[in-house]
Amino acid sequence: MFLIAKRTGIGALLLIILPLLLWVSGWQWQSGSDYRWLIGLYWLTQTVTSPWGILTSILLISWFFWCLPYRLKPALALVVILATTLLVGQGMKSFIKDRVQTPRPFVVWLDKHYSIDDQAFYAMTHKERSEAVAHELQSEKTIPTWLQHHWRHETGFSFPSGHTIFAASWALFSVGLLWPTRHVVTILVLLVWASGVMISRIWMGLHWPQDVMMSVVVSWFIITLACWLIQCWIGTLKPEKVHGICNRR
Repeated sequence: MFLIAKRTGIGALLLIILPLLLWVSGWQWQSGSDYRWLIGLYWLTQTVTSPWGILTSILLISWFFWCLPYRLKPALALVVILATTLLVGQGMKSFIKDRVQTPRPFVVWLDKHYSIDDQAFYAMTHKERSEAVAHELQSEKTIPTWLQHHWRHETGFSFPSGHTIFAASWALFSVGLLWPTRHVVTILVLLVWASGVMISRIWMGLHWPQDVMMSVVVSWFIITLACWLIQCWIGTLKPEKVHGICNRR
Protein backbone atom coordinates (compact mmCIF):
# COMPACT_ATOMS: atom_id res chain seq x y z
CA MET A 1 0.00 0.00 0.00
CA PHE A 2 2.83 2.40 0.89
CA LEU A 3 4.60 1.87 -2.43
CA ILE A 4 1.36 2.45 -4.36
CA ALA A 5 0.60 5.62 -2.38
CA LYS A 6 4.16 6.82 -2.99
CA ARG A 7 3.93 6.28 -6.76
CA THR A 8 0.51 7.86 -7.14
CA GLY A 9 1.51 10.64 -4.74
CA ILE A 10 4.44 11.61 -6.97
CA GLY A 11 2.06 11.64 -9.95
CA ALA A 12 -0.41 13.83 -8.04
CA LEU A 13 2.33 16.30 -7.09
CA LEU A 14 3.35 16.60 -10.75
CA LEU A 15 -0.26 17.37 -11.71
CA ILE A 16 -0.62 20.00 -8.99
CA ILE A 17 2.48 22.02 -9.97
CA LEU A 18 0.90 24.23 -12.67
CA PRO A 19 -2.32 25.20 -10.82
CA LEU A 20 -0.28 25.69 -7.64
CA LEU A 21 1.98 28.18 -9.42
CA LEU A 22 -1.08 30.05 -10.71
CA TRP A 23 -2.62 30.14 -7.23
CA VAL A 24 0.57 31.27 -5.45
CA SER A 25 1.17 33.98 -8.05
CA GLY A 26 -2.25 35.46 -7.31
CA TRP A 27 -3.41 34.96 -10.90
CA GLN A 28 -7.11 35.67 -11.45
CA TRP A 29 -9.19 34.71 -14.47
CA GLN A 30 -10.48 37.64 -16.51
CA SER A 31 -12.36 37.88 -19.76
CA GLY A 32 -9.91 38.58 -22.58
CA SER A 33 -10.36 40.04 -26.04
CA ASP A 34 -8.84 37.15 -28.03
CA TYR A 35 -9.90 33.56 -27.38
CA ARG A 36 -8.72 32.08 -30.66
CA TRP A 37 -5.68 30.45 -29.11
CA LEU A 38 -7.91 28.72 -26.52
CA ILE A 39 -9.67 26.58 -29.12
CA GLY A 40 -7.03 23.85 -28.68
CA LEU A 41 -7.71 23.73 -24.94
CA TYR A 42 -11.44 23.59 -25.68
CA TRP A 43 -11.03 20.47 -27.81
CA LEU A 44 -8.77 18.98 -25.16
CA THR A 45 -11.43 19.47 -22.50
CA GLN A 46 -13.96 17.88 -24.85
CA THR A 47 -12.10 14.55 -24.52
CA VAL A 48 -13.46 14.49 -20.96
CA THR A 49 -16.87 16.10 -21.54
CA SER A 50 -19.87 13.78 -22.05
CA PRO A 51 -20.32 11.89 -24.35
CA TRP A 52 -16.69 11.99 -25.53
CA GLY A 53 -15.47 11.01 -22.08
CA ILE A 54 -17.06 7.60 -22.60
CA LEU A 55 -15.09 7.09 -25.80
CA THR A 56 -11.93 8.23 -24.03
CA SER A 57 -12.55 5.66 -21.29
CA ILE A 58 -13.10 2.86 -23.80
CA LEU A 59 -9.87 3.71 -25.62
CA LEU A 60 -7.88 3.92 -22.39
CA ILE A 61 -9.31 0.66 -21.01
CA SER A 62 -8.37 -1.04 -24.28
CA TRP A 63 -4.85 0.35 -24.06
CA PHE A 64 -4.54 -0.75 -20.42
CA PHE A 65 -5.54 -4.26 -21.53
CA TRP A 66 -2.69 -4.22 -24.03
CA CYS A 67 -0.22 -2.97 -21.43
CA LEU A 68 -1.47 -5.41 -18.77
CA PRO A 69 -2.24 -8.66 -20.64
CA TYR A 70 -4.35 -10.32 -17.95
CA ARG A 71 -6.47 -13.36 -18.64
CA LEU A 72 -10.22 -12.90 -19.18
CA LYS A 73 -11.44 -13.16 -15.58
CA PRO A 74 -8.83 -10.78 -14.07
CA ALA A 75 -9.36 -8.43 -17.03
CA LEU A 76 -13.11 -8.26 -16.35
CA ALA A 77 -12.41 -7.61 -12.67
CA LEU A 78 -10.06 -4.80 -13.71
CA VAL A 79 -12.81 -3.23 -15.85
CA VAL A 80 -15.24 -3.35 -12.94
CA ILE A 81 -12.79 -1.71 -10.56
CA LEU A 82 -11.80 0.97 -13.09
CA ALA A 83 -15.41 1.82 -13.95
CA THR A 84 -16.49 1.81 -10.30
CA THR A 85 -13.62 4.07 -9.31
CA LEU A 86 -14.47 6.61 -12.01
CA LEU A 87 -18.14 6.59 -10.95
CA VAL A 88 -17.18 7.01 -7.29
CA GLY A 89 -15.03 10.00 -8.23
CA GLN A 90 -17.90 11.67 -10.06
CA GLY A 91 -20.25 10.86 -7.19
CA MET A 92 -17.87 12.51 -4.72
CA LYS A 93 -17.65 15.51 -7.04
CA SER A 94 -21.44 15.95 -7.07
CA PHE A 95 -21.67 15.46 -3.28
CA ILE A 96 -19.02 18.10 -2.56
CA LYS A 97 -20.35 20.57 -5.14
CA ASP A 98 -23.82 20.56 -3.59
CA ARG A 99 -22.39 21.38 -0.17
CA VAL A 100 -19.56 23.82 -0.91
CA GLN A 101 -21.43 25.70 -3.68
CA THR A 102 -18.59 27.80 -5.07
CA PRO A 103 -19.55 29.99 -8.07
CA ARG A 104 -17.61 29.47 -11.28
CA PRO A 105 -15.17 32.24 -12.31
CA PHE A 106 -17.20 33.15 -15.40
CA VAL A 107 -20.35 33.47 -13.25
CA VAL A 108 -18.52 35.86 -10.89
CA TRP A 109 -17.43 37.80 -13.98
CA LEU A 110 -21.03 37.95 -15.25
CA ASP A 111 -22.11 39.17 -11.81
CA LYS A 112 -19.64 42.06 -12.00
CA HIS A 113 -20.22 43.10 -15.62
CA TYR A 114 -23.80 42.09 -16.40
CA SER A 115 -27.18 41.98 -14.68
CA ILE A 116 -26.71 38.42 -13.37
CA ASP A 117 -26.53 38.07 -9.59
CA ASP A 118 -24.55 34.94 -8.73
CA GLN A 119 -26.80 33.97 -5.81
CA ALA A 120 -29.96 34.41 -7.86
CA PHE A 121 -28.24 32.60 -10.74
CA TYR A 122 -27.64 29.45 -8.70
CA ALA A 123 -31.20 29.53 -7.37
CA MET A 124 -32.39 28.88 -10.94
CA THR A 125 -32.80 25.52 -12.65
CA HIS A 126 -30.09 24.36 -15.05
CA LYS A 127 -32.23 25.33 -18.05
CA GLU A 128 -32.91 28.80 -16.64
CA ARG A 129 -29.19 29.34 -15.96
CA SER A 130 -28.34 28.35 -19.52
CA GLU A 131 -30.96 30.75 -20.90
CA ALA A 132 -29.71 33.55 -18.63
CA VAL A 133 -26.14 33.15 -19.90
CA ALA A 134 -27.35 33.12 -23.51
CA HIS A 135 -29.48 36.23 -22.94
CA GLU A 136 -26.70 38.25 -21.30
CA LEU A 137 -24.09 37.35 -23.91
CA GLN A 138 -26.26 37.61 -27.03
CA SER A 139 -24.61 40.90 -28.03
CA GLU A 140 -21.15 40.00 -26.70
CA LYS A 141 -18.71 39.89 -29.62
CA THR A 142 -15.41 39.30 -27.80
CA ILE A 143 -16.38 35.87 -26.42
CA PRO A 144 -16.54 33.23 -29.19
CA THR A 145 -19.69 31.20 -29.78
CA TRP A 146 -18.05 27.92 -28.83
CA LEU A 147 -17.07 29.25 -25.39
CA GLN A 148 -20.51 30.78 -24.80
CA HIS A 149 -22.05 27.40 -25.67
CA HIS A 150 -19.70 25.67 -23.24
CA TRP A 151 -20.58 28.13 -20.48
CA ARG A 152 -24.29 27.51 -21.11
CA HIS A 153 -23.68 23.79 -20.64
CA GLU A 154 -21.44 24.19 -17.57
CA THR A 155 -23.68 26.18 -15.20
CA GLY A 156 -23.12 24.12 -12.06
CA PHE A 157 -20.88 24.96 -9.12
CA SER A 158 -17.12 25.19 -9.42
CA PHE A 159 -15.60 23.17 -6.56
CA PRO A 160 -14.35 20.53 -7.22
CA SER A 161 -13.70 19.89 -10.93
CA GLY A 162 -15.30 16.74 -12.31
CA HIS A 163 -13.24 17.01 -15.50
CA THR A 164 -10.05 17.12 -13.44
CA ILE A 165 -11.10 14.15 -11.29
CA PHE A 166 -11.77 12.13 -14.45
CA ALA A 167 -8.51 13.03 -16.23
CA ALA A 168 -6.35 12.88 -13.10
CA SER A 169 -7.85 9.49 -12.21
CA TRP A 170 -6.75 8.01 -15.53
CA ALA A 171 -3.30 9.59 -15.23
CA LEU A 172 -2.84 8.29 -11.68
CA PHE A 173 -4.20 4.88 -12.71
CA SER A 174 -1.38 4.74 -15.25
CA VAL A 175 1.16 5.62 -12.57
CA GLY A 176 -0.23 3.05 -10.14
CA LEU A 177 -0.75 0.19 -12.60
CA LEU A 178 1.72 0.70 -15.44
CA TRP A 179 4.84 1.84 -13.61
CA PRO A 180 5.73 -1.73 -12.50
CA THR A 181 5.64 -2.77 -16.19
CA ARG A 182 7.72 0.27 -17.23
CA HIS A 183 5.20 1.79 -19.64
CA VAL A 184 6.82 5.19 -19.10
CA VAL A 185 5.65 6.76 -22.37
CA THR A 186 2.00 6.00 -21.60
CA ILE A 187 2.37 7.45 -18.11
CA LEU A 188 3.96 10.66 -19.42
CA VAL A 189 1.34 11.09 -22.15
CA LEU A 190 -1.53 10.71 -19.67
CA LEU A 191 0.07 13.07 -17.16
CA VAL A 192 0.50 15.73 -19.88
CA TRP A 193 -3.07 15.14 -21.11
CA ALA A 194 -4.50 15.46 -17.58
CA SER A 195 -2.47 18.63 -16.97
CA GLY A 196 -3.80 20.08 -20.22
CA VAL A 197 -7.39 19.31 -19.21
CA MET A 198 -6.83 20.98 -15.84
CA ILE A 199 -5.35 24.13 -17.38
CA SER A 200 -8.16 24.27 -19.95
CA ARG A 201 -10.73 24.35 -17.14
CA ILE A 202 -8.93 27.24 -15.46
CA TRP A 203 -8.20 29.27 -18.61
CA MET A 204 -11.77 29.05 -19.90
CA GLY A 205 -13.17 30.51 -16.68
CA LEU A 206 -14.76 27.30 -15.43
CA HIS A 207 -12.63 26.60 -12.34
CA TRP A 208 -10.33 28.31 -9.88
CA PRO A 209 -6.79 26.89 -9.44
CA GLN A 210 -7.66 25.58 -5.98
CA ASP A 211 -10.61 23.67 -7.49
CA VAL A 212 -8.40 21.56 -9.71
CA MET A 213 -5.73 21.11 -7.01
CA MET A 214 -8.23 19.66 -4.56
CA SER A 215 -9.71 17.56 -7.37
CA VAL A 216 -6.29 15.95 -7.85
CA VAL A 217 -6.20 15.20 -4.11
CA VAL A 218 -9.61 13.52 -4.35
CA SER A 219 -8.40 11.51 -7.35
CA TRP A 220 -5.20 10.51 -5.54
CA PHE A 221 -7.18 9.16 -2.59
CA ILE A 222 -9.61 7.02 -4.59
CA ILE A 223 -7.03 5.85 -7.15
CA THR A 224 -4.57 4.80 -4.46
CA LEU A 225 -7.29 2.73 -2.83
CA ALA A 226 -8.37 1.27 -6.19
CA CYS A 227 -4.80 0.33 -7.17
CA TRP A 228 -4.33 -1.34 -3.79
CA LEU A 229 -7.50 -3.37 -4.33
CA ILE A 230 -6.32 -4.35 -7.81
CA GLN A 231 -2.98 -5.46 -6.39
CA CYS A 232 -4.69 -7.51 -3.66
CA TRP A 233 -7.41 -9.12 -5.79
CA ILE A 234 -5.81 -9.34 -9.23
CA GLY A 235 -2.08 -8.97 -8.68
CA THR A 236 0.59 -6.90 -10.36
CA LEU A 237 2.45 -8.03 -13.46
CA LYS A 238 6.21 -7.81 -13.18
CA PRO A 239 8.26 -6.40 -16.07
CA GLU A 240 9.92 -9.74 -16.76
CA LYS A 241 6.49 -11.45 -16.86
CA VAL A 242 5.18 -8.93 -19.39
CA HIS A 243 8.26 -9.38 -21.57
CA GLY A 244 7.71 -13.11 -21.48
CA ILE A 245 4.09 -12.75 -22.59
CA CYS A 246 5.08 -10.39 -25.39
CA ASN A 247 7.78 -12.74 -26.59
CA ARG A 248 5.29 -15.57 -26.85
CA ARG A 249 2.97 -13.52 -29.08
